[in-house]
Amino acid sequence: MGKVSIALRGWRFDEEEVFDEDGELRPLEELPEETRQRLVRLTVVAGQPCDACWLIHGDENVEQCRVARVVYGEPLDEVVLCNVHERDFLYWFREAGGSDLVGSPEFKDRFHEWFADGNRAPEGYAGVEHVDTDPDAVPQPEPDVEMPTLEEEIEKLDDEELDDLGVGLDDLDL
Repeated sequence: MGKVSIALRGWRFDEEEVFDEDGELRPLEELPEETRQRLVRLTVVAGQPCDACWLIHGDENVEQCRVARVVYGEPLDEVVLCNVHERDFLYWFREAGGSDLVGSPEFKDRFHEWFADGNRAPEGYAGVEHVDTDPDAVPQPEPDVEMPTLEEEIEKLDDEELDDLGVGLDDLDL
């Protein structure tokens, strides 16, 4: 087994940590802490507008924002981006000092400041070429097996664990 992205590109998970030997999603309590934090956080950020689009259009025109397709950074300090703005982020990260902020609570804010100041990747700057390698090999749940949803698994967590993950139940469709 290898690494997989779930919901958004960027954060990668070891298949054997997330899926059991039958290809079923493991219960949250069986997952390592970092993996659990990222999976829970994905339930909040997946489907959100691209941060860069939001900086351009704001809340008043959020419908003009593209949906995020990639996530970078650490949970609660992540940057979510559409395919168009991913290369701007990569330029900031690789060439404009963003990599110096890995793990810092300033990571997201500093990218937002850089982008809001009008900075962009130069024309022709290469982003990342994403390659789907054997997507059919990712385990699929059995259709007739009743599996708890991630939201159901989150409901089992106590308030302190939810606070640590930065999840409010009103953020979820329960």
